[in-house]
Amino acid sequence: MRLTVIGTGYLGAVHAACMAEVGHDVLGVDVDQAKISALAEGRAPFFEPGFPEVLARNLENGRLRFSTSPAEAAAFGDVHFVCVGTPQTPGSHAADLRYVDAAVQGLAPHLRPGALIVGKSTVPVGTAARLASGLDADLAWNPEFLREGFAVEDTLRPDRLVVGVTSPRAEAVLREVYATMLDAGTPWVSTDLATAELVKVAANSFLATKISFINAMAEICEATGADVPTLAEAIGYDARIGRRFLRAGVGFGGGCLPKDIRAFRHRASELGLEESVRFLGEVDAINLRRRSRAVSLARELVGGSFAGTGVAVLGATFKPDSDDIRDSPALAVANAIRAEGARVTVHDPQGVDNARAAFPELDYSPSAQKACEGAHVVLHLTEWAEYRQLDPAAIAEVVAAPALVDGRNALDAAAWRAAGWTVRALGRQ
Repeated sequence: MRLTVIGTGYLGAVHAACMAEVGHDVLGVDVDQAKISALAEGRAPFFEPGFPEVLARNLENGRLRFSTSPAEAAAFGDVHFVCVGTPQTPGSHAADLRYVDAAVQGLAPHLRPGALIVGKSTVPVGTAARLASGLDADLAWNPEFLREGFAVEDTLRPDRLVVGVTSPRAEAVLREVYATMLDAGTPWVSTDLATAELVKVAANSFLATKISFINAMAEICEATGADVPTLAEAIGYDARIGRRFLRAGVGFGGGCLPKDIRAFRHRASELGLEESVRFLGEVDAINLRRRSRAVSLARELVGGSFAGTGVAVLGATFKPDSDDIRDSPALAVANAIRAEGARVTVHDPQGVDNARAAFPELDYSPSAQKACEGAHVVLHLTEWAEYRQLDPAAIAEVVAAPALVDGRNALDAAAWRAAGWTVRALGRQ
């Protein structure tokens, strides 16, 4: 099929390349000429394992190309995927829908008869119906469920496909788009527009709630001397609960969970249903408290004041295997400590350039060990595999004081203590 993908950020670029990978002819479209030029030359504008290879392969075989013209997109494609961002509106918890509106409005005057527009962006419930009411074309909604670091795998081998449609024809077209995945046994959920919109925000709300639940338990564990990793392991054996997303730490960040739960609360309030999702306010609050707690633990380890101290922060991205620093707990903690008078040096395997652009007042290091030189406390805040492989004895030789805050409960505390370190973690002694 001939597909266009409007918006070539993280979601759109991955979707475009993966749709070409399964055999479609794909045109990626964006207003950002620099981004389009980079993609057309095979240069990935973000770090995502496996994406550069898929991009290069499909540029070379001719199934994938890029443009800045909505008119060209409309003329090219039978199906048009809208993959633009829906950031949080400045000064509000509402989702900013200007890019979604602009994408649809840019396509509308140029569409061929029979065209299908498919939204993939995360939007407040009711958005698709609003867009469809003024559109002389079919519109469907097909939410994405990508995990950064696994986006290529999640696109090519999704755990489910959800489509909101208003006609049998729209569903038939989308079944053809995703025929490769359906042939492999991927579950298919066909529903109405509103339910499809809600699936994404409901899923993210549940995941955020699960993370904040275990972090709330971590607060109780800290006060009572209990151990939150053991608690999480024990309750995770219950199949109704499960182990995933039960690792206590500095909490969630990124470009999805924080802004999506806030936008969901805002939309519920507009619908007069604020009580239904009021709990998400506490989910958000617990998450932010964990960042403050990491700062407090580090402050205790340096004697009650950061003034004049050196602090090493291991991690800048909101999660490993990504260069995404949006709403990163690691950088929030680093900047809060810097504001209290410390000299903060940050290391990250992939996120330093993005972090430096957003937080130029922090110092940055090309290696984890160098970041720790002269530090009075080291904070482990993003769970990169290379940090688990650090030699505690070697790091002890370069720090000013062997004090560690493990904000992800991922390091071998016993090994670090055996090397002479004082170790504190969230939710355990």
